[in-house]
Amino acid sequence: MAADSMEIDDALYSRQRYVLGDTAMHKMAQSHVFLSGMGGLGVEIAKNIVLAGIKGLTIHDTKQCKTWDLGTNFFVHEDDVLKLRNRAEAAHHHIAELNPYVQVMSSTDPLNEITDISFLKQYQCVIVTEMKMSLQKKINAFCHAQHPPIKFVSADVYGIWARLFCDFGDEFEVLDTTGEEPKEIFISNISQSSSGIVTCLDNNPHKLETGQFVTFREINGMSSLNGSTHQITVISPYSFSIGNTADMEPYLHGGIAVQVKTPKVFHFEPLEKQLSNPTYLVADFSKPEAPLQIHIAMLALNEFQESFARMPNIGCLQDAEEMLKIALSLSKTVEGKPQVNKDIVKWLSRMAQGSLAPLTAALGGIASQEVLKAVTGKFSPLQQWLYIDALELVTFLEKAHDEEFLPRGDRYDALRVCIGDSLCQKLKNLNVFLVGCGAIGCEMLKNFALLGVGTGQERGKVEITDPDLIEKSNLNRQFLFRPHHIQKPKSCTAAAATRSINPEIKIDSYLNKVCPATENIYNDDFYSKQDVIVTALDNVEARRYIDSRCLASLRPLLDSGTMGTKGHTEIIVPHLTESYNSHRDPPEEEIPFCTLKSFPAATEHTIQWARDKFESAFSHKPSLFNKFWQTYPSAEEVLQRIKSGESLEGSFQVIKCLSRRPRRWSQCVELARLKFEKYFNHKALQLLHSFPIDTRLKDGSLFWQSPKRPPFPIQFDFNDSLHYSFILSTAKLFAAIYCISFTEKDVSKDTIFKIISGLKIQEFRPSNKVVQTDEAVRKPDPIPVSSEDERNALLQLESAILANEATKSDLQMKELSFEKDDDSNGHIDFITAASNLRAKMYNIEPADRLKTKRIAGKIIPAIATSTAAVSGLVALELIKVVGVYPFQVYKNCFFNLAIPIIVFTETAEVRKTEIRNGISFTIWDRWTIYGKDDFTLLDFINAVKEKYGIEPTMVVQGVKMLYVPVMPGHVKRLKLTMQKLVKPAVNKKYVDLTVSFAPEIDGEEDLPGPPVRYYFAHENN
Repeated sequence: MAADSMEIDDALYSRQRYVLGDTAMHKMAQSHVFLSGMGGLGVEIAKNIVLAGIKGLTIHDTKQCKTWDLGTNFFVHEDDVLKLRNRAEAAHHHIAELNPYVQVMSSTDPLNEITDISFLKQYQCVIVTEMKMSLQKKINAFCHAQHPPIKFVSADVYGIWARLFCDFGDEFEVLDTTGEEPKEIFISNISQSSSGIVTCLDNNPHKLETGQFVTFREINGMSSLNGSTHQITVISPYSFSIGNTADMEPYLHGGIAVQVKTPKVFHFEPLEKQLSNPTYLVADFSKPEAPLQIHIAMLALNEFQESFARMPNIGCLQDAEEMLKIALSLSKTVEGKPQVNKDIVKWLSRMAQGSLAPLTAALGGIASQEVLKAVTGKFSPLQQWLYIDALELVTFLEKAHDEEFLPRGDRYDALRVCIGDSLCQKLKNLNVFLVGCGAIGCEMLKNFALLGVGTGQERGKVEITDPDLIEKSNLNRQFLFRPHHIQKPKSCTAAAATRSINPEIKIDSYLNKVCPATENIYNDDFYSKQDVIVTALDNVEARRYIDSRCLASLRPLLDSGTMGTKGHTEIIVPHLTESYNSHRDPPEEEIPFCTLKSFPAATEHTIQWARDKFESAFSHKPSLFNKFWQTYPSAEEVLQRIKSGESLEGSFQVIKCLSRRPRRWSQCVELARLKFEKYFNHKALQLLHSFPIDTRLKDGSLFWQSPKRPPFPIQFDFNDSLHYSFILSTAKLFAAIYCISFTEKDVSKDTIFKIISGLKIQEFRPSNKVVQTDEAVRKPDPIPVSSEDERNALLQLESAILANEATKSDLQMKELSFEKDDDSNGHIDFITAASNLRAKMYNIEPADRLKTKRIAGKIIPAIATSTAAVSGLVALELIKVVGVYPFQVYKNCFFNLAIPIIVFTETAEVRKTEIRNGISFTIWDRWTIYGKDDFTLLDFINAVKEKYGIEPTMVVQGVKMLYVPVMPGHVKRLKLTMQKLVKPAVNKKYVDLTVSFAPEIDGEEDLPGPPVRYYFAHENN
């Protein structure tokens, strides 16, 4: 059922398919998984893998729901605690509801050292949490011994420490280790030598690694390389060696080297062996010794649990001492006999019973991705341990009284054990503004609910906003939403779902974008009452805007994002770190205009060309047409203006649309056929007329050589499915913009064939039009219509109106807004057909519909595992912000779960700008001047001098120069009042000005200082 459903219900899995691909998706849809332990971590893993679309999941647990679980398990409710329900049974319905195509079953049978575990043979992967180590070893040994082996994943969170272990058998083959698109490298030269050095084009570094394989195509001269595969040795970023080419014919020009993805076999050792000689991933390079230290401390914890049949008591020094003895003994059995970190053992003993929900979310996301790797063979698996800790949290709680950490019988006990009651209360009293309620937003709200954010009796609230409605594709990763929520507002739905997790939370939802247009809603007062701003956005522009508001209002900003298996977090704290806008990512490379128009070299170029054609023909031109008739509402008025000799802007484009306007379906088909000839035949003939195949440049080299590809005119063939697809989709879109109806019979092949057969196609006639070849030249502005063309257009328009060829129904066209997610509208059909025809014309590899849709729609690949991980990491930093921790404690993170790599780094410390005489400032500093009604510009300058010790040499408001002494007339402005020179925005009593100062050294440019906020009147004046 699940495998078939994914083919039928692509809308649900669309974003995830871009991450995993069809092969992995189908493997997943045939896999059954067993998961034991339905605490917070277990339910997190269950959520993620059910959303991903495995075939079946059996959740297992023998424990009853307790109040403690309310702070860790978001699918356990107070009613489950009162009824003493089994944790697996309580969560079963909620997990099954996440994805109707996954078979979810629950089990409460005993599972211990004497249990017959042969039932596990029916599963492809076994996941264990909250399980004694002796039982883990038994189950792992059983799984490892099977043929094929059952993949085994063990995960646990103990307080502020998390552990993950994977064993996928002696040999585990991975077909695609990274999930990245194979690299294509344009070649400029290949040496005829024993080393065979391949040199890339200057602007095209290969980004390959030694040991990888490449294959070649389109090489001229050394043609025996075409189709062959070679292992490479990297020489430089622009060259690599492929071995002996001395006996081959000389290289002439052109060619592309394509990376070949080769399978890789990973080897795993069973748990028993790995306990004494662990292989682990280092995530935080600032403490490389931590994984092994935590490994030993956790082994001691497991040994304590086995010996005393319980976990260490919270804050019990005697238990901590006992654990330390065990750790010191166990360290001698671990390879290399590493030292024991006594602090880690002490804190682990104190907090082992606790659970930090954000850490659970982070580990749950990472562990879930490993489960998906186990059942699909896609991406590189973890080898074999991962340890993550939040030790920084407790380093600054050492002086807290033990009572701070003791349980109090409420839903926050598991959290209280980890961070103390005082910090729990601060979280409750927190005001948070969350921008975006999509995938990350839903996960953040879950974390807020479990942490008790915004639940204080007198203070504390969560405010959220998102203008979007819920779509079917959202359900695959935005876990707060269900099918019956489709087309409902995200923010309101997410708010209600969050209250069901924690009824104590106070949450307000809005439906607005956060942008300059909504500053009347999200004004200075709104930001001033927030303690933290959290973004869950998918675009840089919105991030930059919100960052600027946080900077102006001195509010912390927690930002994060994902793209497929990649994720990042960035923590911005006033006066401590740089802001988001302090660094600029390199701008996204634009495809040169001439490349798009005449010289495509890659699939991306042909797809973008087709997307541009869609916008031009079906959106931009109808928009111009409608704008004209909105300006001149009737044909009679236009006629009257023409007769009076008036020039009508846009008339040239309007008469073109009117004169070519189809009035029935057959004319739409004819128009589509003419477009085919223009785009895919005449265009190629014109280029070859302008630049014949043997054209040479001034240096004697051929014009048509890599990356330029000569086009080949396509002869229309009705029986070619790609040609037919273009005609049909294009005709439908013309019918849509001209509001022409058609029947099923109209779109039949027979009907379309008859229409096309009777159409006469004009022969190609070359023109002397100049073809742009300079890649540095941007797309030119539209060529102004000549006065003669405009006169002719007006005459034609007049004739059309007089001949009654411009009736009221003719004066309206329908503008099409590109919509990638509606397969019935034909938008992606047109772009796929047009792009692949252009690719065929230029001998470029075509793209399937899925890839075309991703590139044309600029779709960001997404999967629930990354979202869960990134939100957990952000929520960890939220606790630090609330606790007002010092700079060195905050961590940014970048991860790629496919490789896998997880890197924690320190945040960027805010830079100080020295002015002079020991006066400095940072981006977070604001100077403030309070004026009076008669305050002049000179008064303002003197006030800055008196208050801050520096005399301004220039005053600017935004882009408006208020005072620059060398500018004519500016000295006279010194006598003018500030009220005459500057005006505050609506609802504001101040303006932000930029002042500059004379440098210490003559001849240097003036130095800009911090923003100066000028208040027009001060209440104390």
